[in-house]
Amino acid sequence: MKGARRITRIAAVATVYAALALFPPFAAFGYGPIQVRLAEALTVLPFISVEYAWGLFIGCILANLGSPFFAYDVPIGSLTTLVAALLTSRMRHPALAPLPPVVLNAVIVSWYVAMLTRMPYLLTAGYIMLGQIVACYMLGYPLLVYILKNQKIKEYLS
Repeated sequence: MKGARRITRIAAVATVYAALALFPPFAAFGYGPIQVRLAEALTVLPFISVEYAWGLFIGCILANLGSPFFAYDVPIGSLTTLVAALLTSRMRHPALAPLPPVVLNAVIVSWYVAMLTRMPYLLTAGYIMLGQIVACYMLGYPLLVYILKNQKIKEYLS
């Protein structure tokens, strides 16, 4: 039964991530050099359980199929999300949980977005970092704090 529950949680995170990223009002802001991908708020979930890293990875692959940079976003962007999620699972304090996706996306995703848009790398990195701060710290961190304070939700998600 544990295996089925685990797969269900991973699939649920993948679905919610992809839906938030691809949902028309939000999709317009989720790609490009200036982006705030609301689905990135979910990148704090591996702090609760490492299994959520796989849901984020799968959800990111699905979301990146809709990207104008999908040839780069699907392999590189999705792997960046996986590595960030695995690092998030190793953070010792909830306030640090959003840090890996902020830093890795600002460094790695900015590299190919700057190259493809012919924008300066540092400007692109700054924009992407700012968008990640909004999604991960302003939305994801309060979500994580809420989950950690609500024992029933925390038990269900663990």
